[in-house]
Amino acid sequence: MEVILLERIARLGQMGDTVKVKDGFARNFLLPKGKALRANEANKKKFEGQRAQLEARNLERKSEAEAVAEKLDGTTFIVVRSAGETGQLYGSVSTRDIADILSEEGFSVARNQVELNHPIKTIGLTNIAIALHPEVEVTITLNIARSTDEAERQARGEMLTTAEAIYGEDINENARPDNFFDPNAEFEEGEEEA
Repeated sequence: MEVILLERIARLGQMGDTVKVKDGFARNFLLPKGKALRANEANKKKFEGQRAQLEARNLERKSEAEAVAEKLDGTTFIVVRSAGETGQLYGSVSTRDIADILSEEGFSVARNQVELNHPIKTIGLTNIAIALHPEVEVTITLNIARSTDEAERQARGEMLTTAEAIYGEDINENARPDNFFDPNAEFEEGEEEA
């Protein structure tokens, strides 16, 4: 199906372009969301009549997105989650979680603006792309840790995905067999030697 784009769409085209897309994509996404019109003579005339208004509205949205982008770009957010000793989260951090975190900090970001290919399932520092506008994209950093103290340690560059990092360097020293029993102890009567 051929459609006329009413706004810039990544990997598809600019506003005003007539592009050929799959029928389902047009029927289920582009047309209902008001991002495109069917490419016929009546709609082409309608688009040309509204072009100035659409460009003005796009420019206004873009300038608003750029203002937010200046504040948001490069910002680091701390996310505290429960995780195992190896750094595996007991859940995950999804686009909804990221959008909620940004809303709590005063940024108006919808979950469909968060570009995350798969949920985050381990602790650590992760860069996330946020598309504030089709032409404005910023990158934020999520510092996912078990506590704010661990988040500060991670920010300094420490790796917290091993047991040594959590419990300290001497974990292997404390786990030696001679710390649990005395090899020189004598057995009392009735006890068998193992």
